[in-house]
Amino acid sequence: MRYEKGRKDASRSRIMEVAAERFRCDGIAASGLASIMSDAGLTNGAFYPHFQSKAELVRESVAEALEAQSRQLQEALASGGLDMAIEAYLSAEHRDSPGKGCASAALLPEIARQPPETRKLYAERLHTLVRQIAEALPQTKDPEGAALSIFAALIGALQLARALEGTELSDRILAAGKDAARVLIQQR
Repeated sequence: MRYEKGRKDASRSRIMEVAAERFRCDGIAASGLASIMSDAGLTNGAFYPHFQSKAELVRESVAEALEAQSRQLQEALASGGLDMAIEAYLSAEHRDSPGKGCASAALLPEIARQPPETRKLYAERLHTLVRQIAEALPQTKDPEGAALSIFAALIGALQLARALEGTELSDRILAAGKDAARVLIQQR
C-alpha cells in the first residue's frame, strides 16, 4: 500500500510533537512509547521506521524543544529586549503550561540521567540560549557568566513556581524571580 508523499515526515513530526509535550508534562521516565504513539494517532509499530529507540526520540525531542525556545527568545529579545524575555519566561501562562514551555525547567533532573549523546546535545543547545542572553546584556566583563546566572535563576524560579502552582506563593516566586534576574543584569 502506497501513502501520499510527505506522510512519513508528517508522522515523524507528530510523534515528536506529542513526545515533547508528554515528556515536559509527565517526565521522560513516566512517558511510555505506547501512550505517545496512541496520542499521536499511530500504532506502536509505526514508531520504529522513525526512531531506533526511545533514547533517540528523547534526544531529538529535547533538541527541537530547545531550538523552539531559542527562536522564542530571539523574538522576545528583538521585540522588547531582555526585560520582555524575563517577563514572558516568568509569566503565569508559562508556569501553567509545562507541556509547551521550557524543556530545561521541566526535564533537567531527567536530562542528567540520559545517555552522553543527549547530555552533550543539551549542553550545546543550552550554550546557544546562554549566548543569546549574553548578547542582550549591557557591557560586562563576563557576559556568558552573567547569562548563565540569569538563566539559572529563571529556571529555578519557574520550577519552584510550578511546584506551588495555584497558590499565592507561586505568584510571589514568579515576581521574585523577575526581580532577581533584573538585579543580576544590573550587577554585571
